[in-house]
Amino acid sequence: MEEIKLRDDFIKLGQALKAANLVDSGVMAKLVIQDGLVTVNGEVETRRGKKLTDGDVVSFEGETIIIKK
Repeated sequence: MEEIKLRDDFIKLGQALKAANLVDSGVMAKLVIQDGLVTVNGEVETRRGKKLTDGDVVSFEGETIIIKK
């Protein structure tokens, strides 16, 4: 499980996938999110700009990211 520390109040989903090195680019993040391959807190999320805050859990291809303040 990877942990991403927030510098601000939130991080966008696409940015979090890139920060955790789960995708190579913003375009790749957009595609996997639009295809319904990413979940946030157990729910499929299709919005790349979804704001993630402290305690959110993102899953993609068996990898998990937790967002921490």
